[in-house]
Amino acid sequence: MTDLTELTAVQLVEGYREGAFSPVEATRAVLDRAERIQPEVNAFVRLTGEEALEQARRSEERWRRGEPCGLLDGVPVTVKDILLTRGQPTLRGSRAVSPDGPWDEDAPSVARLREHGAVFVGKTTTPEYGWKGVTDSPLSGVTRNPHDPSRTAGGSSGGAAAAVALGAGPLALGTDGGGSVRIPASFCGVFGLKPTYGRVPLYPASAFGTLAHVGPMTRDAADAALMLDVIGTPDARDWSALGPAPGSFTEALPGGVRGLRVAYSPSLGGQVAVRPAVAGAVRRAVERLAGLGAYVTEADPDFTDPVDAFHTLWFSGAARVVQHLRTGQRELLDPGLREIVGAGARYSALEYLAAVDVRMELGRRMGRFHEEYDLLVTPTLPITAFEAGVEVPRGAGYRRWTGWTPFTYPFNLTQQPACTVPAGVDGDGLPVGVQIVAARHRDDLVLRAAHALYVAGTSVG
Repeated sequence: MTDLTELTAVQLVEGYREGAFSPVEATRAVLDRAERIQPEVNAFVRLTGEEALEQARRSEERWRRGEPCGLLDGVPVTVKDILLTRGQPTLRGSRAVSPDGPWDEDAPSVARLREHGAVFVGKTTTPEYGWKGVTDSPLSGVTRNPHDPSRTAGGSSGGAAAAVALGAGPLALGTDGGGSVRIPASFCGVFGLKPTYGRVPLYPASAFGTLAHVGPMTRDAADAALMLDVIGTPDARDWSALGPAPGSFTEALPGGVRGLRVAYSPSLGGQVAVRPAVAGAVRRAVERLAGLGAYVTEADPDFTDPVDAFHTLWFSGAARVVQHLRTGQRELLDPGLREIVGAGARYSALEYLAAVDVRMELGRRMGRFHEEYDLLVTPTLPITAFEAGVEVPRGAGYRRWTGWTPFTYPFNLTQQPACTVPAGVDGDGLPVGVQIVAARHRDDLVLRAAHALYVAGTSVG
C-alpha cells in the first residue's frame, strides 16, 4: 500500500486526479505522522487537525466534481510561524508576542496557497523572530534533527525542514534572511530555495529589510517549482515585489544543464575551511553536473567575506524588530537576541550606509561574475549538523551563527536565487548540501540544475 506521507506534491496531485486516493486520506496520514514525530523533533508550534481535515474534505469534493481550484488543491502544507496565517496566532517564537487576535489576514504566500486549495496542517517552529541559524526559542524550545535528534535541525526554518524530511507535509513555507531556508534544508536533507528577492511577496515588511526572502522547502526541485508557480505572483501589499514571472518554473525544469557554464568554488578562494566529507560529497555532485553536459570550471567569485556588513544590517534589523517592546517584555527575549539587539542599536546611520555600500559593491561583483558563468556551485555549509540547543558548535571559536554559514548570507546581500540540494551524507549519516546560485531573476536556472541532479539520482533525502 502506498505511504501517502512519502509522496511529493506532484505525486499527490496526480493521485487525486486519477482517483487513487483522496485529499482526506493524505491529510490524515500527514497529521498522524506529524503527531508521531512531534515529541522527538519538536517541529511544530501547533497542529490544526480539525481545520485541515475540513479543508481536505472541501478539496475532496472539488476533485470529485472534477473542479480543482488550483495547482495544489488538497496538498498538505506547513507554514513557518513567522508568516501571518488567517485564524491562527503568529507568535514568531517569542513570549513577548500576545496570542490575542484577531489574526484575520494571510501573508501573500499563504494567501496564494489558500487560493490554490492547499491544506494547512500546522505552524512550524522558528527561533525568536528568525534571528539565528538554529531553531530554538524561549517559546517553543529546541527543534531537533530528523537524522539524529541529538543534533540541530538548523534554522531559522528548522521546524519546516524537519517536517518535510519526516513526511509531515511535502511542502513548507520558510523564510531566509541569511540562509534560513538553505541551512536547515541542508542539515535535514531536503530541498530549499531562496528565490530572487521580490519573487515571493512579503507582508508585513520584514524589519530585516531586503535581506529577507520567502521560499519553498520541499522533497525535490519539481515540488519547489510547482510551489513557486503558486506563491511567486505579485501582491499589492508589497511594493518591492517583482512583476509576474516570465513563464512557468515547472515548465522550465526539463531544460537540463547541457551547455551551462558552471563555476565550482569549493571554499570561496580558500576563505572557508570545509570538512573533508562535505567537500567530497559536493565535488561528486559537481562531477555529475559535468557528466550531464555542463561546462564546469573551478573558479571563485571575487569577494572577501562580507560578514561585518551583514552584521551591521542584520543586527540593526533585530534592534528594529524589538524596538516597540517594553523593558519587561525585553527580559523575555532569547539572551543571544538581546545581545545583537544591543549591538544593532549602537550603529550609526553612517555605519549602516557604509554596510549598504559594501552590499552594492558585492552585487556589482556578482553581476559581472554571472556574465561569465551561468551558475555558481558551492557547499551549502562547511559542516554537518552539530549539537542541538546551541548557536555555534562547541569549541569552534565562533561568536555568532554567521561563523559557520559563510556560503549562505552573501547571497542574501546580493538578492540572488540560491538553493540547496541534498548531495549525500557524512560518516555519521548526516546530510550534506550543495548550493546552486544564479544571477538575479534566473530562478529557472537554479531549479533546472537542481532538478537535473534529482533526475540523475545524485541527491539523497
